[in-house]
Amino acid sequence: MTPAGQGSRWKRLLGMDRSAPPPPSTLPGSPLRPLTLPNLVGYIRLVMLAFYLVFALDSGDGHSTTAAVLYGLVAWGDYLDGIVARLTGQYSRLGALMDPIIDRLMIIAGAGVAWHFDLLPRTVLGLLLAREVVMLALGRVALRRRGALTINWVGRLGVWPTMSALFFSVAGVEGLARVLLVVGVAMSYVASVLYARATFARPAIAAKKS
Repeated sequence: MTPAGQGSRWKRLLGMDRSAPPPPSTLPGSPLRPLTLPNLVGYIRLVMLAFYLVFALDSGDGHSTTAAVLYGLVAWGDYLDGIVARLTGQYSRLGALMDPIIDRLMIIAGAGVAWHFDLLPRTVLGLLLAREVVMLALGRVALRRRGALTINWVGRLGVWPTMSALFFSVAGVEGLARVLLVVGVAMSYVASVLYARATFARPAIAAKKS
């Protein structure tokens, strides 16, 4: 393989090159295939997110090293399950549906903790929470109309300053957390507009006859 070919392979593996079409096993009508290694990463993320809430809410002031570490692991798990899927080829319909939902739950959980302990400006947190609720509803509409969830690059990139803000707020670095939160929320609203346009731009797919 040429150096250029090796570079392209590594870009695909690390998720930097998403020019290829979605794997057929992730498309509507494919089996869910719940028992795959990438889905196992997703299940572990959900369990760690539950423990994050336990430690964060039990901290007394919202600052907890254990909770911060758990939140960081859940966030990086989003990257890990994609690498595992590309390494093993174990793509699944369930994984394609579950991954963005876990991301939504993670942001809602982190924002809820920050709101409860007043770690970040509640006005901005309110905008973030409102956006996440709308995105959960819009995701259901997208599934009915298009049969799939289409994530844009602004949304992909905007997740990281938002998650980092929620991580740093629990870790006690609240100045940096405030800046990152504003950046992340601004990017998330741009992504939502693009997502809505993609959802409603084309006619809905025809429903399958029973």
